Amino acid sequence: MVHTSGLQGRLPGCGCHGTPVGCKPFRGAQLRFRKTPASNRVDVQTHCATSNSNVSNVKLPATHKEASQRALDQLRASSSIVNRYAMEKKSSIIAIGLTIHNTPVEIREKLAIPEARLVRSKHACIPFSFLAFQQSHWLTCVLFQAEWPRAIEELCAFPHIEEAAVLSTCNRMELYVVAVSWHRGVREIEEWMSHSSGLSLAELRPHMFLLRDRDATGHLLKVAGGLDSLVMGEGQILAQVKQVYKVGQNSTGFGRHLNGLFKQAITAGKRVRAETSISSGAVSVSSAAAELAQLKLPSRSFSDARVCIIGAGKMSRLLVKHLASKGCTDVMVLNRSRPRAEALAEEFPEVSFDIRLMDQLMPSVQQCDTIFAASGSEAILLHAADIANMPAASEAVGGLRRFFDISVPRNVASDVNTLETSAHVYNVDDLKEVVSANKEARQQAAQEAEVLLKDEQLAFEAWRDSLATVPTIKALRGKAESIRSSELEKAFGKLGGALTKKQMRAVEDLSRNIVNKLLHGPMTALRCDGNDAAAVGETLANMEALERMFELSRLEIAASAALRR
Repeated sequence: MVHTSGLQGRLPGCGCHGTPVGCKPFRGAQLRFRKTPASNRVDVQTHCATSNSNVSNVKLPATHKEASQRALDQLRASSSIVNRYAMEKKSSIIAIGLTIHNTPVEIREKLAIPEARLVRSKHACIPFSFLAFQQSHWLTCVLFQAEWPRAIEELCAFPHIEEAAVLSTCNRMELYVVAVSWHRGVREIEEWMSHSSGLSLAELRPHMFLLRDRDATGHLLKVAGGLDSLVMGEGQILAQVKQVYKVGQNSTGFGRHLNGLFKQAITAGKRVRAETSISSGAVSVSSAAAELAQLKLPSRSFSDARVCIIGAGKMSRLLVKHLASKGCTDVMVLNRSRPRAEALAEEFPEVSFDIRLMDQLMPSVQQCDTIFAASGSEAILLHAADIANMPAASEAVGGLRRFFDISVPRNVASDVNTLETSAHVYNVDDLKEVVSANKEARQQAAQEAEVLLKDEQLAFEAWRDSLATVPTIKALRGKAESIRSSELEKAFGKLGGALTKKQMRAVEDLSRNIVNKLLHGPMTALRCDGNDAAAVGETLANMEALERMFELSRLEIAASAALRR
């Protein structure tokens, strides 16, 4: 195998580093491809030039990416070279990331990517959705910058990554990627994750999962079906998968393969919830937080508690919904702006709301004893020092002020737990206590769901396999058209000007009709709708036979190299 990465900084087979005497780096390097009779293996011989007269056949560019690309194109363009990487027909689907099952929140929050991020700019406002207000005589614009499309764009900028998608929630941060090379693709994803989080690979790898192709697609289907959630069967994750698909429609890096995969995942998630009882009694993270809060209250009743919710987004709406179902009738809500909090209050007329702005955070927390943090803030809002001097909570709740932080990144610092007698904070990892109580009851439904997911995975794989015939169809028709036009040109040359324009058009139409009729059978054998796995298998067998008969693989290599140039 030829390792093109060896072209960086040091020539393969040469012991030179830097610019030693007698060897000029890169300049004058000669790559000679020699096919050995015994094994048809490609050997690369590298010689260091000792004089300016030994001119290179291949001039290596200054950067590693350009050098690797040039060498790869040269390999693909040569019909006599067989290279496993260059000849790989199907790209790999890679799933890589971190989940609540094996990663502490301290790591997850550093990799969390919000769908959109607030960006403040003291410049002229541009035509985006923004909130404008006067501050210190400057017009400050609060812009919503899309983060998922930015991450997709950055990932697809790597040379071996074709498509990318980001699924980032409070419980998981997962990347789905289509890569032309499995190993190189994984290396590039890891590089991006390390750079994005500020963590080294040594810190990330113990917590990361890595799946390929069938395992990767199966994992996403389980995620959408709720089988991989902290609370099995919860419905919030399906809505989040739908949002990934929706955002992807406006991202060029969300290509055909991932578009099909996420569409299949959404279908699978709907089927699991409609055809099994996995969602009956199941709760979301917000519901689990409400249930945990109820369990921690000495009376098991919210009538004795003074409840506060920080934030008025989707998580807060679900919190209010589940708190109301457990008998909570009075809630204080803090938010950056009043309109969103007022809209939340309108949804729940049975609950009495006390709406306040974030500048009243400390006095509001001081008045409450059961505080839920569910804001989109990326900074810690409450530290131990902020709470230490607050009056103790009422004896009705055991004299303990309890914080339930379901935000990722966290809003409440973990050092609050040092105030053992006056305060305690629970984060999303602590919700496992609630989940374990209902886990066994949903195992039977999960087994039924597994059967449905296998059907959906087979449907996706059949569809993806059917795509493999498209290049063969194009190559076969292209080769036939090339032969037709070449032979027609020869015939017209022999005839000279003996034919009129009308006669020449008739002969050309005749040649096209002959080619089309000859190709009709092979083309029909290469077409299928992708819904029948058996039919797809037969189509793929036909494709391989046609590629051998018409030597289409060589054409694909040459065409790929030409496109890259």
